[in-house]
Amino acid sequence: MAEPTTDLFRNSKDFVSFSASQTIFQKDEPGDVMYVVLEGAVEVLIDGKVITTIGPGGLFGELALIDTRPRSATAVARTDCKLVPIGAKRFAFLVQQTPNFALHVMRVMADRLRHMDEVG
Repeated sequence: MAEPTTDLFRNSKDFVSFSASQTIFQKDEPGDVMYVVLEGAVEVLIDGKVITTIGPGGLFGELALIDTRPRSATAVARTDCKLVPIGAKRFAFLVQQTPNFALHVMRVMADRLRHMDEVG
């Protein structure tokens, strides 16, 4: 089943490209953008351990738009990928105009928190 963000961002022209093994962001860096994966796969790591792999329609880096703390993980392109960056202004617009987007972000965060509790 496709992620709810797939339809919302399918035709985005404002994507950024990363090559396989390229670091997207590092743990402890300041963050002001989250990403939606259009194509490819991204690994999220904490202390060198892969916590999750995110594919097309998935999102990551959302904590940067929820609080002002540094990044809690590192994100690395597992394959060549295209990502849609979402800054604070666009995030606020999407949450206001597209309630399903807001619910999806909350579900992603809840799933990751539960996963960390299980493995941590």
